[in-house]
Order: sequence, then structure tokens, then C-alpha cells
Amino acid sequence: MNAAGSAVQVQGLHKQFLDKESGRTIVALRDINLAIPAGTISAFVGPDGAGKTTLLRLLAGLLRVETGSIEVLGVDAKRDPQQIQDRISYMPQRFGLYEDLSVQENLDLYADLHGVGAQARVERYARLMEMTGLAKFTERPAGKLSGGMKQKLGLACTLVRSPELLLLDEPTVGVDPLSRVELWEIVEQLRHDEHLTVIISTAYLDEAERCAQVYVMHEGEVLAHGTPQALSDHARGRCFMARSPSKQPSRLLQSRLLDADDMVIDAVPQGGDVRFILNEQTQSDALCLRKILDGARVEEVSPRLEDGFMVLMRAKLHHDKGETDASLAAVSLSKSVTGADACGGAARDEVMIEVRDLVRKFGDFIAVNSTSFAVRRGEIFGLLGPNGAGKTTTFRMLCGLLPATSGFLQVAGVNLRTARANARRRIGYVSQKFSLYGNLSVKENLEFFGGAYGLRGQRLRQRIATVTEQFELHGLERTPSGHLPGGFKQRLAMAVGLLHEPDILFLDEPTSGTDPLARREFWRRITALANAGVTVIITTHFLDEAEYCDRIVIQDAGELKALGTPREVWVQAGHSATSPLNMEKAFIDIVNQARQSAQRNDKEVASA
Repeated sequence: MNAAGSAVQVQGLHKQFLDKESGRTIVALRDINLAIPAGTISAFVGPDGAGKTTLLRLLAGLLRVETGSIEVLGVDAKRDPQQIQDRISYMPQRFGLYEDLSVQENLDLYADLHGVGAQARVERYARLMEMTGLAKFTERPAGKLSGGMKQKLGLACTLVRSPELLLLDEPTVGVDPLSRVELWEIVEQLRHDEHLTVIISTAYLDEAERCAQVYVMHEGEVLAHGTPQALSDHARGRCFMARSPSKQPSRLLQSRLLDADDMVIDAVPQGGDVRFILNEQTQSDALCLRKILDGARVEEVSPRLEDGFMVLMRAKLHHDKGETDASLAAVSLSKSVTGADACGGAARDEVMIEVRDLVRKFGDFIAVNSTSFAVRRGEIFGLLGPNGAGKTTTFRMLCGLLPATSGFLQVAGVNLRTARANARRRIGYVSQKFSLYGNLSVKENLEFFGGAYGLRGQRLRQRIATVTEQFELHGLERTPSGHLPGGFKQRLAMAVGLLHEPDILFLDEPTSGTDPLARREFWRRITALANAGVTVIITTHFLDEAEYCDRIVIQDAGELKALGTPREVWVQAGHSATSPLNMEKAFIDIVNQARQSAQRNDKEVASA
């Protein structure tokens, strides 16, 4: 196919499924039309349930085309899906690595499946190992790789043959910023060197900004498409940055702006300030807006793709649901949570978590080495680090899910090394995969976990009613949790974690794979909880989310590399205290500096 042609053409595509349990017909895609130029990278973005994965599976020839037409690499997908599958590569969200097989054995297995010859393997393996940096780990079992390395191996297995089209379904979910950068370098190198056409679905709008064109999807429809610049223009003239003169966390100014939902479409911490988007009609409300800003210095800024995305999504939600859109839901929840002071009058400087010289070993391997910090009541505290850095091990020790090898660990006034059961009664936990029972209904999950937390009778019924209202789960009580969209699963998991009104809430990558709209709603809830005195410990790979935190730690190779407020960590990374804050750059700089220092030390030891 010549460079001027389309690698993919879709016209009038509809797709629906029959829900066997309810007997209802679910419309997954409605009247999809698109044309993907050959040799480019294009992105599908949108909330959970938008239809991105269904569309990718149709393009891959894995689902049957019923209404409309799809042509991939000049082949009719309805007539000959197998021919398409022979010429493309598809990496789903959960790529099927065999964890007990080595890196090399996984590559060989996929090469066998795709009929890649011996000579072609030699050349292809060398290139893939160079690009992914996996050459040193060919004998390591896939199950022993970090999350980022698993994703790179999955991509390598997907590319053991040279495809003409590469389909990637959220390949960077759960991957740390360093590995995200490396994965994108691989994809862009392949596009450049092999004139490969790439279509990617992603929850990261900064990733979509790298693409030639972007399709914004919602509930099976394409709301808009175009270049990142063209989509950004939906927010042109409406984007501003506010810098508060006070030393309060930027999330507080953000909350005030989001409360003014009739004037403000979106607000998010950025670079220590607050970036916000105004409604078009806000000019007449300038006096009210000045009161909300309370002396903050404001300047207009150029729109980003994420700003254009938020304008499009808010307009769609307002049109479909009127006054019940996600922003108002978050505001109402904020007010309901903050109305009850979970702090109970306790001092905000009360230490809720104290860690001194914490160590965890697995045999001879030291996963966490001499880590120390303290977290106060009502603080949002972020645990950050690359995949395999030791943050998950630290997190599990703080939750009481894993015993420490040595050191001092006290949570909510209880020594976790000697009385883990007592401490666990005062903490809530939301895991990355949401530990819900998919075959139980929403109400049954709440009843089960409430009983596990020791709630009974009238008290249990009261708490279920409260969290059902707070997390807007009315009407879903009888729905199996496994049938809920991702955003509602997140709400239910949060409701479960807060049933017993814990002093401390642990959140393990709770926004992994969620779109910007869902992340805004989630952080409104977390801000409200912190304002009410709940201590929040969170791990995340979205580095912009670090700005919601009062303080963060960055770990790597089991050791604490940085600790402080986002601004203090920025300075620890070697940047000026007055320069614009960039948490992703701070994270990458600190990890790279630590690794370079470790390499120098290793060389000195070896030469001594």
C-alpha cells in the first residue's frame, strides 16, 4: 500500500451484543466512520465503555462485522478476517505472557505460532532485544519481570513477525513513567523505520498528543476527530492558570473552582498552580469568579489536547444528562463527605503512620531497605517509584498484608509488627484490580465486606445507605459488580473501603487505566475525605496526580530516593525552586540520578 493511501477505512459500522443474563441488547458502536492513513500513529480515547476495545477487535478481525464495512490493508474484514490477522499484530490489554517461561521461550513460542522462520528470527530477535532493552534478561522467567518489562516483552512477542499494522489496546496501563517513555520510543522507531501504521487506545491524553490524529469516543460514538491541535482548539481562549498567593495545596483552590460548576468546566493542579477552563458564558460572572480565586494571579494559557477533550466530554454529558453530569456528582459527594468531620476534632499534626528503618527481605533479596517516614492525619501521601522499586511491598506492609522483616511500623497508634489485626480495623484498602466479588450484586458486596469489618444490624444498614448515596450507586444495588463499567467498579470499591469509617485509606493505583473525566471525579472524592481528616496513602503512575499529594516519596531499588512536598522533590531533583514544576521530569531525573550513582559505585567496588 502506498503512503498516500489509507491503511484502515470504516464506514457506517454498528456493533451490538446480547447480554445473556438480562436479555438486553447492548449497543457497543454506533455509525462509526474513520480513515487511518498508512504510516501514521492514530489514537482512540474516551471513557470506560466508549467502545475502543470493541473497535480494535473488529479491526483485528477477531469480531464479526455485521452492519457497515471495514477494510484493513485493502482487505474486506467481513469476507476475509483471516487474511487481515495474517498481516497485522494486535496487543490486547492483558497480553498472554507465559509467566513460567523465560523471555526467550515466550519469544520462541509466539514465533512458532506465527510461523516465523529461523533466519528471520535471528534478525528480528536482535532488533527487538535492542529496542526493548531485554537482551540481558532472556533467561529470566516472565513472571519475575517488572510491570514495565512485561509490557515490553508483550510488545516484542507481538512484533516477532513484521506486521503492516499494529493495534495496541492501552499498552501503558500500570506502567511507570520511565517505561512509558521507552515503550513510546519503540513504537515511534518502528513507525519511522518500517513505515508501520499504528492504532492505539490510551487513557493518557499526553500520549494521544503524540499521534497524527485522535478519535474521541463516548458510548459507542465518535464525538470528534482530528489532529491533536484541532481538538485542542475546542478549548481555545478558555484556558487559564491560577497561582494562589497562599501556601495551601493547589487542590484546595481547584476544589473551589470545581464547586463553581456553572462557570468552570474543569480545574486540575498543574506545576504547583491550577489550570482551569471557563464556560463560554462566564464573562458576565467575572465578579463571582474573582471571589472564588481570592487573589490568585491568573493568566491565559494555550489549550492542550486534554483541555479540548474535557470541553467535548462536558458538553456531551450536559446534553445527555443535564444537571446530573459527573462534575456535579463529584461536587455533591464532596459536600456530603465534608459535612461529617471524620477528624473528630483531632489535631491535624497527629502522626497516623510512623515508619523507622523498615526492611523487607525475600530470601537474600532486599525488597525494601531501611525506609523511614511519618504521615499525619488528613494528609494525602504518595508512594511513587518505577515498576519493581519496592513501593508495592512497602504499601502492603503499611496495610498489614505483609509482615516486615525488621524495623518499626506503627499505624493508627498500633504497632503493626505485633498487633496487625487491631490496626486493620482502622484502615480501608482499595486495590488496583478492585477486590470485589463479580458474581455478587452491589448490595451483596457491601453486606459481605461490612460483615467482614464487624458491622452488624442497624449500623450496617445505615452505613450501606450512606455510602450508596455518597457514591451514587442507587439503582445499581441488584447489579452484579462484574457487570459494572470501570468507573462504577471504582466507586463501589471506594464505598466498600470506607464502609467502616477508617482513619486511614490505602489506594493502590486506583486510577490505572481510567480516563481524565473519571480521574477528576475520583480526586474530588479523595480531596473531600482528606479535608474531613482521613489520611490517604496512594500509589500511582500518573505523575500529574502527585500534585494532589501533600507529600510524596520516590523509591527505587528498595530505597527511599526523595521525600517531601512536590515542590521540595522538584528541588531535590536539581531544579530551581521558582521554575515551573513538572513531576514527571522530577521523577525521571531522581530515578536516573540514583541509578547512575549506583552504577558508579558498582564500578568503583569492582575496580577496588
